[in-house]
Amino acid sequence: MILEALGSALVGLALAAVAVRRLSHRLPAPLLVFCTGVAGALFGDFVTHTALGPGPVPVSLLGAVVVSTASLSLLLRPAGRLRRRSAPA
Repeated sequence: MILEALGSALVGLALAAVAVRRLSHRLPAPLLVFCTGVAGALFGDFVTHTALGPGPVPVSLLGAVVVSTASLSLLLRPAGRLRRRSAPA
């Protein structure tokens, strides 16, 4: 189980690194992105491991990928500036 948790943390770190590299202009500080990626992956692994039991490690890692990706997607900001129109009088 320790190796499973370490694998999940590495998966979260890798996903966060890819997100920082490709979407750095739309994300907050890189430290927050890396922490969110790792925490999401560990939580996803925990939930999958709890639901399915101690059997399939690849499925637990898939759960880690899904939850980490979802967590990182919550950090994204809009790409362009928001256009604000004044209300007609």
